[in-house]
Amino acid sequence: MSETVSLTYGSEEGDFYMQHIKRTEPFERTNHFHGTYEIYYLLSGQRAYFIKDRSYLISPGDLVFINRHDVHKTSDVGQPGHERVVINFSDTFISKDHPLYHNSLFSVFQQPAHVLSLKLQDQIFVQTIIGKLNKELKDEATGFETYIKLLLVELLLFSSRYAERHDAVPFEHASPLHKKISEIVQYINSEYHQPMTLSGMSERFFMSPYYMSRTFKEITGFTFIEYVNMTRIREAQKLLRETERKIIDIADSVGFENIAHFGRMFKKLSKQTPHEYRKQQR
Repeated sequence: MSETVSLTYGSEEGDFYMQHIKRTEPFERTNHFHGTYEIYYLLSGQRAYFIKDRSYLISPGDLVFINRHDVHKTSDVGQPGHERVVINFSDTFISKDHPLYHNSLFSVFQQPAHVLSLKLQDQIFVQTIIGKLNKELKDEATGFETYIKLLLVELLLFSSRYAERHDAVPFEHASPLHKKISEIVQYINSEYHQPMTLSGMSERFFMSPYYMSRTFKEITGFTFIEYVNMTRIREAQKLLRETERKIIDIADSVGFENIAHFGRMFKKLSKQTPHEYRKQQR
């Protein structure tokens, strides 16, 4: 693959990560979710971006916001090749007790629409911030960690104000097939506690099991059963963090009829047992 990496700093699951990369050949990101917030800015090319339960057409000048734990995946649209910047940061990077914190900083991640299509002058403003971040991370001059936080706060405040001032761009699926898969994903996200099979879902959405299985994997990056299990485990994680319910009750409430199967899937996806996860989160 032909690609030029202008910058890579940190790790995606760390407190702060940034990468600027340009690709000239086809590229498709596999299924992907993490415990950090993500900002994605497209400089050139065009991408299809599957986020949470729907696909977006992303064009140069679009700023994308992905909340923690939201599933996302990018793929090519039209001519291959694109240039983009990705920023990831954790809850602790700018925590509630930090002097720079303001409750509006994270509002842009809660918006129903994940994409801001910026006007030209606003693209220039965002690219200026990105340029400053690039320089700070490359030079690592005195106090650069502090300046990175200042620049990130500026970008987040700008974005939340932009979202307040401008109506959301009318949503457009990347294709009719993306729309159909989005409907299936939305159904799984709301009805994950119900019994679900590939044959039953394909019948409900008027697709052959083989075709649904293939296109579901192409668009979301997950097989059907992988996505169902992941959705159930993510909901179980939330209940373990936020409630005192017994683990066996949580397993049943998210759709697992067998507690042993729940335990295996939880450890496979979380790298911990449910008990270990709850203890760590507390």
